[in-house]
Amino acid sequence: MKATLDFHALDQLFRKARTYNVFRPVAVSERLLRELYALLKHGPTGFNAQPARYLFITSPEAKARLAPALSSSNREKTLAAPVTVVVAWDQRFHEHLPRLFPAYDAKAFFDADPGQIEPAARTNATLQAAYLLIAARALGLDAGPMSGFKPALVDAEFFPDGTAHAFMVVNLGYGDPASLVERAPRLSFEEVAQIL
Repeated sequence: MKATLDFHALDQLFRKARTYNVFRPVAVSERLLRELYALLKHGPTGFNAQPARYLFITSPEAKARLAPALSSSNREKTLAAPVTVVVAWDQRFHEHLPRLFPAYDAKAFFDADPGQIEPAARTNATLQAAYLLIAARALGLDAGPMSGFKPALVDAEFFPDGTAHAFMVVNLGYGDPASLVERAPRLSFEEVAQIL
């Protein structure tokens, strides 16, 4: 049996972790972004499909390209964040399945029923976005995920070939604790779960 993570690790990943809207002006290195991906890629996905695609936006020029797609409430904080990750799902993810899942011809499944591509890609890319948040916290980064943007504008600007489709934007960096407000309540076990 595996050991439980220690109390401090669980605090960092979950109990004391917060969503940040304000980040300290400290750069996040490319090395750390690569380490982030090296962790998150190990999270499970259906057929080991890994349909998420990540665009790490760090330069002012790239942020300026993203700005028109952001909602007014998300624009300023995103432009100020050290890194903004656009997370997208790839509609051609199944083309990689012969290499990623050689035990079964999963590509043929999606080729035969293309209507299954988007739901599988969205579901599994959403899992991968969650892995990104947890991996960021594990590496000492803070995150601020958002859905307040216009995906079609992001796709047109950054994914013009039409194969990737943005569904989440995540600001990354080192959060400013002074910006935090009281944590919002969470639902209890009894409100959301049953043991049968």
